[in-house]
Amino acid sequence: MQVIRKWRNNYFEFSKSQFNGLLVLITLICLIAVFPPVYRALVPLQLPTDEEQLAMLKLELANAPKTPQSRYGNERRSGNQREYPRVSAYRKPSLFYFDPNLIGQESWQQLGLSEKQAQAILNYRSKGGVFRTPSDLKKMYTIRPELYRLLEPYVQIQSVGKASVYRPDRPAQIFRPKEMIRVALNTADTLELDRISGIGKVFARRIVAYREQIGGFHKKEQLMEVFGIDSLKFQEIKGQVSVDPGVLRKININTASSADFKRHPYLRYQHINALIAYRKQHGNYSNIADLNKVVIMTPELIEKIAPYLIF
Repeated sequence: MQVIRKWRNNYFEFSKSQFNGLLVLITLICLIAVFPPVYRALVPLQLPTDEEQLAMLKLELANAPKTPQSRYGNERRSGNQREYPRVSAYRKPSLFYFDPNLIGQESWQQLGLSEKQAQAILNYRSKGGVFRTPSDLKKMYTIRPELYRLLEPYVQIQSVGKASVYRPDRPAQIFRPKEMIRVALNTADTLELDRISGIGKVFARRIVAYREQIGGFHKKEQLMEVFGIDSLKFQEIKGQVSVDPGVLRKININTASSADFKRHPYLRYQHINALIAYRKQHGNYSNIADLNKVVIMTPELIEKIAPYLIF
């Protein structure tokens, strides 16, 4: 204690009462720090027995809210939201151009609906319901969102009137496939593209929008870069289109600014910065092979962008 008092007097200016209070505070802190582990060692944790856990689980299940189910077993409604029944496998649709106001039950089943789902649409039409736009199909709970996305390009609604409403006594009308033609991809407008068998108004607009963004098509396979056109759709339409690479909109790589490069979907921000930085440091590019000197430019990217560059 004499040593502590001497050390206190040398380095701190505490009164006797203040020093005693500090000792009490330090003692309390030490007791609080060691109490939890000591308590856990002296008083082991008691877990509920298996019987008690089973009783608690039964009580939770008994108090769980009941969710009403439909005759499908898993279709639920909550407010205005609708959950569609889940089944192990959907009917594979056979797609063709159709008017939803005219086709019959068999045709709806070919498009991927079950017999009951097709009958529900016929009941809607027999009560005076009419589809005026393709988006009206989304209002039918029998048509799943993913099925609607498949059917939308094939919907062709005639002028809505008395003659277009479905009548069971009249044979169903199915649109015939469009006449096979050949369309120039880089110059055709949406009306010309709509004449392609397998391409509707939606795909026609997407093709034109992507063509403007990319600067034109230099080969047919680029159609598969358009949203919604997969390899099957490409095989259906590739024989009806032609490509003229001579009308591509090209970028002068030695004078273009970052804004000029940004319009092209093949190039990302880091590619543009690297191309401009290399040009500033080493001078103009003389040919396409010089792009291999830019570290970030891969051979695959250079091959894709090459038709759109001039030097």
